[in-house]
Amino acid sequence: MRIRCERCEIAVSLDDPAPIASCADIFCESCGRTMDYVRPNYGGEPVAGPRRLK
Repeated sequence: MRIRCERCEIAVSLDDPAPIASCADIFCESCGRTMDYVRPNYGGEPVAGPRRLK
C-alpha cells in the first residue's frame, strides 16, 4: 500500500484510517471526507483499507 495521500501528499501512517480506491490509490481521512469519499478521476468509491501490520 502507498504511504502518501494521492491528493495532498501527506504521509499516512500505519495507524491512520486510509480510504483506498480499487486502483490502490490511497487518501488521508481528511481528503476522503473532503471528496465525499468519491474518487475524483473516475467516480469510484474509496473504502476503508485493510489494516496494515507493523
